[in-house]
Amino acid sequence: MRPISDNTVIQIDVAFGACHLSCANCTRMIGHHRRPSFMPLDMIRQAIASLDGFPGRIGCMGGEPALHPQFREVLAIYREMIPDKAKREFWTSGWKWAEYRDDILATFERGRIAYNDHTQETGRHQPLLVAIEETVDDPELRRILIDNCPFQARWSAAITPLGAYFCEIAASLGALFGMPGWPIEPGWWRKTPDQFQDQVAQFCGKCSGALPLPAFSDGKGGRDGPTKDVISPGNLERLRAAGSPKVARGHYEIWDRKLDAEDIEKLKSGWRPRSFRDFEAHAPEDYKKPVDIRQEAVLS
Repeated sequence: MRPISDNTVIQIDVAFGACHLSCANCTRMIGHHRRPSFMPLDMIRQAIASLDGFPGRIGCMGGEPALHPQFREVLAIYREMIPDKAKREFWTSGWKWAEYRDDILATFERGRIAYNDHTQETGRHQPLLVAIEETVDDPELRRILIDNCPFQARWSAAITPLGAYFCEIAASLGALFGMPGWPIEPGWWRKTPDQFQDQVAQFCGKCSGALPLPAFSDGKGGRDGPTKDVISPGNLERLRAAGSPKVARGHYEIWDRKLDAEDIEKLKSGWRPRSFRDFEAHAPEDYKKPVDIRQEAVLS
């Protein structure tokens, strides 16, 4: 595992559980929150201040951050408190893009905007709610897989209204299961792997980021109809106890298969855990036409 200070970006989740889409196997667990939570402006200031001295960039994400009822004020805080525009990043599904475009581009460099409106046929997500502790019985194999989790190695630590987390997926699980993070105080991001084992013990066993599972269609954000998440039995019971709306509607499939070292090696072939589509986009005009992607898939 890498130290938090080595993260390229640390995310601030300003629109916790809020999104206009409902993708299958959403990395932010959209659909399982009983209600969204929008980070108050003073907490956004506190979150940014806690990252003083962090050498990487500071992200603005959700859910869908543009759903924040004070979105323009959120952007103004980023401009005020992070003077270097190159140190700001933005993740969006395109909510009211035409309305907010000028404000967004005034706040973030175009190349630091991750735009994904989930309209493409080829969008895919790996399930993250298959608990590795339910799937891999060998504790040493579990430890090795978790220590080499590709999401923790490449993705971001995160701050939510519930606190600070060493991993953005841990932050999502904390929201679902009512598990607060660390206090949002200066320097929390300096924790090394030895110092954040408390959160590793809390969250990593309930996650499947370290497992080479197959990726499934994102359902174009729910445009193809209700989407289903792949969930292990124990996590299903936790979500049911937490009042997950998606679980209450029956929009899930159970994963109850056990995996051993041989299975893991086979599943690693062709595993691309962080690849959700086959191109990069920073704005709507960067999108390829769906027909082009289908043709490329046939030719590849």
